[in-house]
Amino acid sequence: MIIPILLYVVGSLIVLATLIPFIRNDYWVFRVFDYPRIQKWIITLFIIVVYALVTEFDARHEWGFLVVLLANLAYLSYQIYPFLPIASTQMKQAGSVTSEGFSLMIANVLEDNKQYERLLDLISSRQPDIIVLSETSQDWAKALEVIHGDYPYRESKVLDNTYGIMLFSRLEITESEVRYLVEDHVPSIFALVKLPGGELFQMFCIHPTPPVPGENPRTTERDKEILLVGKLAKKSPLPVIVSGDLNDVAWSYTNQLFQNTSGLLDPRRGRGFYNTFHAQHRFFRYPLDHVFCSSHFQLVEIERLPDIGSDHFPMWVKLAYEPAEASEQETPDADAEDEKLADEKIAKPTD
Repeated sequence: MIIPILLYVVGSLIVLATLIPFIRNDYWVFRVFDYPRIQKWIITLFIIVVYALVTEFDARHEWGFLVVLLANLAYLSYQIYPFLPIASTQMKQAGSVTSEGFSLMIANVLEDNKQYERLLDLISSRQPDIIVLSETSQDWAKALEVIHGDYPYRESKVLDNTYGIMLFSRLEITESEVRYLVEDHVPSIFALVKLPGGELFQMFCIHPTPPVPGENPRTTERDKEILLVGKLAKKSPLPVIVSGDLNDVAWSYTNQLFQNTSGLLDPRRGRGFYNTFHAQHRFFRYPLDHVFCSSHFQLVEIERLPDIGSDHFPMWVKLAYEPAEASEQETPDADAEDEKLADEKIAKPTD
């Protein structure tokens, strides 16, 4: 008797966890349920299997509960499908690596992580052209001085508040600046990077605040920063790359709104989840570290890199600059409702 009761309780909670994100509220108690989409799918499937094995189905409510569980599984499948390798890709696969190709590695290093050599060894082995790092403290900045000779172009704001950010590049950075888009303790890096052929692209490196109970209970600041960058990306006359730890999952409605308003492409779609957080908890992992690109770029490689001692795995992408084929990629587009919602979220006051 206890097993059916447990199934009804846990199943009802999972269905509730699926429905809560429909409530467009910025408080973390609502938004945190955006994250475990894959986990909800797995748990729902497990409950369905066990429920089918232990239930006689001689009462209407038993069939009704099964229908609810199946509907929940179907909806979650619909949500995660765009990121499965069987789905269509959003960003086109490059046919070959051109002279305009380059590699980008991003990593949240975890400020308290002292295993500097693990990141340095990874940089040495992979030789990325551009590196974007977040949570870089004074200790991390000192440890990374050894790569300055290989990366002559740099911009950074080193902080000991978990929001330090650093950009290293072998490609020439013609202009760069540190900006504070929403909060005066959360910097972003804006940079103009020159490709080997002389073409420039605009790079935005961001790390907005996460919704954390007791510290930052709302997603208002995070959403605002993401959408502000989306607006800037849309207005840019240059090709654009947005990268960093966005503290938001790839499938959230804020991320979808960001893509619609920016017109940027997600190389994950149609290729996999590439969950980067949490590195130490296999079941509770989510795609929080992102690279979004304008249609001027095509994807050569995408990979989640090995553990560096942080709570995040690094991400690696190799891109090809193919502006002549930009029209072949269908970019996300915002309708009037998207634009209105984005403007409302950007205008929303922060604490």
